[in-house]
Amino acid sequence: MTAPGRPATLGQQAQPADAERPSPAAVVSASSRLRPAWAEIDLGAIRHNASVLAELVAPAGLCAVVKAWAYGHGPVRVAQAALAGGATWLAVALVEEGRQLRTAGITAPVLLLSEPATTAMREVVRSGLTPTVYSAEGVAALAVAARDGAADGSRTPTPVHVKVDTGMHRVGATPEDAIGVALDVASRPELRLEGLWTHFAVADEPDSPETARQLSQLLAVADELRSLGIEPALLHAANSAGALYHPEARLGLVRCGIALYGLAPAVALAGEAPADRLRRALSLRAQVSFVKTVQAGERLSYGLRYEVPVPSVVATVPLGYADGVTRSLGATGGQVLIGGRRYPIAGTVTMDQILVDCGPDADVAVGDVAVLLGRQGREEITAWEWAGRTGSIAYEVICGVSARVPRVYR
Repeated sequence: MTAPGRPATLGQQAQPADAERPSPAAVVSASSRLRPAWAEIDLGAIRHNASVLAELVAPAGLCAVVKAWAYGHGPVRVAQAALAGGATWLAVALVEEGRQLRTAGITAPVLLLSEPATTAMREVVRSGLTPTVYSAEGVAALAVAARDGAADGSRTPTPVHVKVDTGMHRVGATPEDAIGVALDVASRPELRLEGLWTHFAVADEPDSPETARQLSQLLAVADELRSLGIEPALLHAANSAGALYHPEARLGLVRCGIALYGLAPAVALAGEAPADRLRRALSLRAQVSFVKTVQAGERLSYGLRYEVPVPSVVATVPLGYADGVTRSLGATGGQVLIGGRRYPIAGTVTMDQILVDCGPDADVAVGDVAVLLGRQGREEITAWEWAGRTGSIAYEVICGVSARVPRVYR
């Protein structure tokens, strides 16, 4: 099952990572794509990362976060790989995302990370999703939906998690209000209070005292509920940064997103233990579509802001900002790998294409593989490098690879 607006898998054989000039047979066998551009997803890396994280946080369970189309990697294939690697839960942002996993036959628990709209509660129950709630209205609507029963007629109480806002101030009940929400859930026979959780704001800054403060607030709410005779089976607080750098916050479950995809949760932590054990899962590649020699003094692309100082070989690569290549990347030192060497993006990134200045007498030809994200030979361009050049974060870079870029799984 493919998400609306997202590409189907276009083949199982991926372009070799270090190929410089693939044979025509290799290109055809890679997929049926018509444009020679693709994002390569390494499912072995996803399994590996899940295994590393599950081992690291044990005895806590691992919840693999596959929202936002699995951070651009493809939710169904990633969910299957993460579960094979040791994850026991999945998490999504939207009811539609959870329903897609169920339609694909995935039966693992699926946590909704925000309270669904009251009008969506029936679908939550029908799809067997685990909702987060933090309002009286949400609890009431969920209870009505659960009373009507799931599609199979089951009257098993619907498991519910209550989110506590301990300082992020995005969604969730205040610690004081969370007690009332939890009591409301526990009082309804159609519902079962399974979890109590919060979300860290600065866990990717390991020295910040804020994470410990947030954790203490969550535990205080849990203690208050325990004194009232209510004890949720699961407490959870740790995101990827919490799981990696705050062992005391692992509790019963950790929710890992960015780490599952092989990226550290902050640029300052990239390459540091234990994130250095993770393997990056996504690379963005295309074949050179046109090559020309441009004379010294010529200017390139929109705005004509890039000047070639000497006669230079310029390659056109068929990826642009409509594919997620940030428009400003050409003006901020963005680079591309061709033949295992780094070359600058020459001028403004356009909607469908970029230009690459390969220098004088470069041995670059149509069909050569250009790597915008990933490794080629001994060189690698990472999402954090790209983010650093554009004032962004690695999360946005990988989520931004657009729907029209085919995904090739290996």
